[in-house]
Amino acid sequence: MTGRRRARRSLTIAGVVAAALTLCAALSALAQDSKPIAAFVLPEGDAKATVETACVGCHDLGRIVNANHSPAEWRNVVNMMVTAGAKLSPAQKQAVTDYLIEKFPGKAKPQPVIAAGPVQVVFREWQAPTPGSRPHDPLATPDGAIWYTGQVANLLGRVDPQTGAIREYPLTTPNSGPHGLTDDGNGDIWFTASFAGYIGKLDPKSGAVTEYRMPDPAARDPHTLLFDRAGILWFTVLAGNMIGRLDPKTGAVKLLGVPTPRALPYGMALSADGETVFVDLFGTNKIAGIDRATMALREYALPDASSRPRRIAVTGDGGVWYSDYARGRLGRLDPQSGRATEYASPGGAGAQPYAITALNDVIWYVETGPQPNALVRFDPKTERFQTWAIPSGGGVVRNMMPTRDGNLALACSGVNGVALVEIKNGGS
Repeated sequence: MTGRRRARRSLTIAGVVAAALTLCAALSALAQDSKPIAAFVLPEGDAKATVETACVGCHDLGRIVNANHSPAEWRNVVNMMVTAGAKLSPAQKQAVTDYLIEKFPGKAKPQPVIAAGPVQVVFREWQAPTPGSRPHDPLATPDGAIWYTGQVANLLGRVDPQTGAIREYPLTTPNSGPHGLTDDGNGDIWFTASFAGYIGKLDPKSGAVTEYRMPDPAARDPHTLLFDRAGILWFTVLAGNMIGRLDPKTGAVKLLGVPTPRALPYGMALSADGETVFVDLFGTNKIAGIDRATMALREYALPDASSRPRRIAVTGDGGVWYSDYARGRLGRLDPQSGRATEYASPGGAGAQPYAITALNDVIWYVETGPQPNALVRFDPKTERFQTWAIPSGGGVVRNMMPTRDGNLALACSGVNGVALVEIKNGGS
């Protein structure tokens, strides 16, 4: 293979990954620039030619010209490119990073709105060993560990909060794009390969990975997954517009198309009684409920057509809570009546609520619009909010979940980290 072909291949890999990394933002109804490549002109600088070559090989320069990154975010972006396969020497990497920071400093982002309250929390954070690995989803396992998907680095990681030790598990198939994460209660870790169209199972003892391929090539991007109480694995397929189930005993996969076109099935949560799998349809203003036994699907329309539920959580009273990413709101759907109740998030219309979970029927979520991101607590009984700035910034916290001892595990994608939020004085 010639040097030119090797460079083009590495840039193509980086471009595929970059496109996947920006997919979620693109799908949030933000306008995309449709100018031709020639319309974008980079400022003069030592690394201009390198940046032009790297970017034009895969996508137009609008992704850079229209970016709004802080210096730390640019460093992480370049790290992700290199981790994904871009062949930059250490000197070129530094030059590109310095160029992007200087020429595209980004506009100031809103600060989090801090709402005081009675609960105290302590943040503990760890950096992933591989730069630019982009931790996407966290998983708190019964042994006290926190796992994460290193989406760009093609690995799973395990943090021991007691010692701070981190072990990485490389995946078998290159460029798998691990995304969602869960465990089966028997020690195995399951994940979605969002770039490679399969569900994976990792044996942490041996490091062996078992792959379950999709029976339909259109199901190319498995996204989020969870086990129901019968041990069946459910998952969403984002761009494929499907919901699937996998029987670990047989390996059989069944796929169900979502009636609404381009609905973008995204986050998942199991109903309080365990009989319904709820899915938020991020491409529209709907939440779906799937009967666990029959796979019958029902769609619930939220009252505002511009709502875009990003992730969901369920409380013991049967309520389905959703983070309305497009409108800066927290909402609760009552599946029995179909009615929704909404609350303005403390950060306002641009708060971009994303990761969400329920802990002892209290709602916790993250506002990703402000920098640093804001951790938010909402008590449904008092309808009061309390917020905290995430010390590392978070850099877009895409998912979170409770730990076995009543704390919270977060994946901080944009700062290449994982966080544990210890909740004090009965805050859950």
